[in-house]
Amino acid sequence: MQVPYYDVPALAPVVETTRGSVQGRWQNASSAAYLGIPFAAPPVGDLRFAAPERFPVWSGVRPALEYGPTAQRRPFGPVVTIPEPSICGDSTLNVNVFTPAPRDRRAHLPVLVWIHGGGYFAGSPSSPWYNGRSFNADGIVTVSISYRLGFDGFGWMRDAPLNRGLLDQIAALTWVNENIEEFGGDPSKVTIAGQSAGGGSALALLGSRKASGLFRGAISESGAFGGPDAWQAEEVGRSLASVIGVEPTAEAWRGVDQNVILDHERAVNVIADAPASLSSVDDMVKAINDGFIGSVNLAYAPTIDGDVITQSEYDAYASGQGGEVSLLMGSTHNEFAFPMDTDTTLEEDEDQLRAAGISDRAAAQFIEEIHRIGPDRIAGQLNTIFMFRVGIAKAASARNAAGAGDRTWLYDFGQSSAVSNCSVHCDDIPYFFDLLDAPKVSEVLGDHPSEPLAKKMHGAWVEFISHGGLGAHPTSEFPCGALRFLGGARFDPDAYALEAELISMGKHEAPTV
Repeated sequence: MQVPYYDVPALAPVVETTRGSVQGRWQNASSAAYLGIPFAAPPVGDLRFAAPERFPVWSGVRPALEYGPTAQRRPFGPVVTIPEPSICGDSTLNVNVFTPAPRDRRAHLPVLVWIHGGGYFAGSPSSPWYNGRSFNADGIVTVSISYRLGFDGFGWMRDAPLNRGLLDQIAALTWVNENIEEFGGDPSKVTIAGQSAGGGSALALLGSRKASGLFRGAISESGAFGGPDAWQAEEVGRSLASVIGVEPTAEAWRGVDQNVILDHERAVNVIADAPASLSSVDDMVKAINDGFIGSVNLAYAPTIDGDVITQSEYDAYASGQGGEVSLLMGSTHNEFAFPMDTDTTLEEDEDQLRAAGISDRAAAQFIEEIHRIGPDRIAGQLNTIFMFRVGIAKAASARNAAGAGDRTWLYDFGQSSAVSNCSVHCDDIPYFFDLLDAPKVSEVLGDHPSEPLAKKMHGAWVEFISHGGLGAHPTSEFPCGALRFLGGARFDPDAYALEAELISMGKHEAPTV
């Protein structure tokens, strides 16, 4: 039996859903957890590689005391930052609901729907880092959702829909809209949020007409921008089929054991034309001028398929798609700034920035940051800027151009970990969930992460989710400005100045200033 990491014996009220009754358990006086509730039928047999279908109606009361099976079968890597367990079973399309007001249809509380990260090929909604108890204490119902991963979720085959993982997320959001009132939530006050691939999913859903009307707010934390075109996805899908020795059809793939796919899928999970890693400013400038802005090189990712996604996020936002939705997005300041080899010195990179037309003010941001974190992290910081931060600046510019700048806010998480001496990928999650006591947090952040900062950051997220916006300046007022979390919270009008100038180079339009 899978036992949750908390141990509270009191059962929570039975709640009616559209498919049947469920019963969870209280975590504490303000948080009841309903775990592993299926929102779609198990994607096995004839439903493997198909669009999600409704879960059959059940009779009696279904226990919702344990996390359900996960789409993740193998972890992201041998060492992972976030504890995200893999749980066996077929019914992988499920949600976990954390609520302070179960069975109170009159509560009308705002709702946070959390989409986990993991590069679109790993990750799990059952992490203790994603527990909703702190949001519950602030009157917010929290839901974590699962979706198909890797080739199962995003791989091309001749006669199956692409973006199955996104279709799963849309099905989960539809379940939330139909059922969350029974858990005390308000379906008109839903905010989607996610980190890394989860943040990228939120950005993709914001740009998708198929998800229109399912949420009023979106939060992208270290969101991954971009993904393959349909022809690139097909190229990778055919390559994997060739490696395994199977025809690229859904019928043929249904006969392939999942472990066989897992043994091979990561080796071909690459978009050949996308830059994988940068080692100098010139590399970054060239990649941006070649049209790669905030682009991931993963093939199993949200794909421009002409159905779920019809154009890039930037083009969708510029056309006004999702403009009625409030958006909060940002990154950690040093996402992937790990020590790695570089082809240049800091002085050479400074010269290359100036040769590209970057202002002294913006260049100084990069130089000062390298002095702070060390010259062995130059290449890592360049990859941070390229893979995350320029995409944020371009998305904000596109929203501004479409008249949605007054509903767009940026943040910049700069709090260093006592372990890495940087603010790297995933460091911010325990702060905005306000769960500094969760398992493994001390291994990542050190023994004494800042509780006042957690209250500030969590409070900002509570404000956004509760009211559909922030009191801070939106990008319509300060296109490069962001709420910076470092010690406390303050507004920095130039937080993304370097990134805004980088996207204004060459053939790219200058940001509105």
